[in-house]
Amino acid sequence: MSPTVNVIFGPCGAGKTTYAHTFAKREKGVAFILDDWMARMFGPDMPEPLEYEWMIERVGRCEMQIWSTAAAVLAAGTPVILDIGVMRKADRERVRQIAEGAGLTLQFHFVNAPQEVRRARVAGRNQLRGETFAIDVPPDMFDFIEGVYEAPEPDELKGVIVSISD
Repeated sequence: MSPTVNVIFGPCGAGKTTYAHTFAKREKGVAFILDDWMARMFGPDMPEPLEYEWMIERVGRCEMQIWSTAAAVLAAGTPVILDIGVMRKADRERVRQIAEGAGLTLQFHFVNAPQEVRRARVAGRNQLRGETFAIDVPPDMFDFIEGVYEAPEPDELKGVIVSISD
């Protein structure tokens, strides 16, 4: 049986990256965190204010490279943990199709927390710039991401590992 692709999803500030790192350590897997890739590869070039089209194009490039690298890690027999921002149902379905098309075992993990907790976490992360900090998420960007995010319907959560924090 091939190693599993574990895909972490949930709203901004829910604890996805922390969950991904903890899970990777426990399972001896490799975590791929989209925000880290974006910050390292494109952070210095990021326009102010951030332009959606500029960002989405680069997210797509990072995601393609993450999938390519993750495939090599999986081929070596190591589990993969993806925190790649699958914010919308269509994004999650696209990931499912990629995994199925490649014959990969897929496990989704849904991480969530109340909005006021998530907003406070993001504000704190912006100030502390600690281990899980990759990019600054000001309040207007948080609100924008909240508008893009599509919570999973109950039928989408069948077979999904759910983690709710507070």
